[in-house]
Amino acid sequence: MGGEAWRGAARQRNERAGLSAMEIREAAVGDSQAIWKILEPVIRGGDTYTLPPDMNREEALAYWNTPGHEVFVAEENGEILGTYYLRANQKGGGAHVANCGYMTAAWASGRGVARAMCQHSLQHAKERGFRAMQFNFVVSSNERAVRLWQSMGFETVGRLPGAFKHPKLGLVDALVMYRHL
Repeated sequence: MGGEAWRGAARQRNERAGLSAMEIREAAVGDSQAIWKILEPVIRGGDTYTLPPDMNREEALAYWNTPGHEVFVAEENGEILGTYYLRANQKGGGAHVANCGYMTAAWASGRGVARAMCQHSLQHAKERGFRAMQFNFVVSSNERAVRLWQSMGFETVGRLPGAFKHPKLGLVDALVMYRHL
């Protein structure tokens, strides 16, 4: 589907979901600075992602835009509030399971951005032919994210004891979360 048709379809999906003010669209080259503005504090915080806290802008954007990632942004009134990527979780026999990474701008927390991006990603993954979605490493101390993913139908199917080194809490568990599409 072409860019304008895809954006129109995305807008219609958002409106059906009651998210008319927020548009989720494919990221464009010109979105890099806004995406970095979201990624940087999350990466520097080191408490929810397994990315090195000293990762620079170029490395972070290269990771987020890695080949095989479809990158999207959540935008409201011209301001980018969040970003996510969608990819196949594995190659070959596991390629029918999607995987996503989501980041919301700190200033947009509590406004439903992550929920809207998750709803969008579930629908888009289904349209792309994925049969399920798996989150490989949800930091258990990120309780808001865990609750959100559970409310979106994800189940914890695995627990990795002490797998994440939290900068303040020390070793905490990581969760593997999964849902069928």
